[in-house]
Amino acid sequence: MNFARLRKLKIKISLIRRREMWVITREGWVIAMMGLIVFTILMLKNIHPFLAVNSPLKADILVVEGWLPDYAIESAIAEFEKGGYSQLITTGVPLSKGYYLAEYKNYAELTAATCIALGFDRDKVVAVPAASVVKYRTAASAIALRDWLSTSALKVNSINLYSLGTHARRSWRIFQEVLNPEIKVGIIAAETQDYNPQEWWTSSEGFRIVTGEIIAYIYARFVEWKM
Repeated sequence: MNFARLRKLKIKISLIRRREMWVITREGWVIAMMGLIVFTILMLKNIHPFLAVNSPLKADILVVEGWLPDYAIESAIAEFEKGGYSQLITTGVPLSKGYYLAEYKNYAELTAATCIALGFDRDKVVAVPAASVVKYRTAASAIALRDWLSTSALKVNSINLYSLGTHARRSWRIFQEVLNPEIKVGIIAAETQDYNPQEWWTSSEGFRIVTGEIIAYIYARFVEWKM
């Protein structure tokens, strides 16, 4: 038997091999970290104004989201008087707590009653409650408003939606999708009193609200929400 020939036919098994690859240098890591820091600073400074958007239109109707706190309702009344509106409409789903004890069963009626208690003309405010839903509450309110406007005597070409802080961008988009193109939608965001909008990341409340709205806006923007 030719053992020399057998040795030549043996299969070579290699566990490692040498290869060249590109790696980031120390200078590259420094530049990357600096870029990340700059991006983070820009995001922290600009994400709140992006979400708490203000883009009002010339409109006769001011639509107020019913879940707003009392101080925001007061500022909505001030906006109504300043903006020369003819009608204020409140929206909202049924109360999530205290429903069986409350005189008003939904946020639309509760906010309308709050406006009247604050001295607002009861003939200029209308409550448009939405159906009870587990999710998509803003969409339910927008749909209820659309259905109510379609049967009312009001001739509406445009409205301004009054929301609060970082919720404004998401509400604006949803109301636009429901009401456009028949009705144009502007947006006004009341300034929150729960945290400092310029330094929202320094408080737990601000961080929770803003990061939550970032996620919710992305969901409303890219995920199917329609009812």
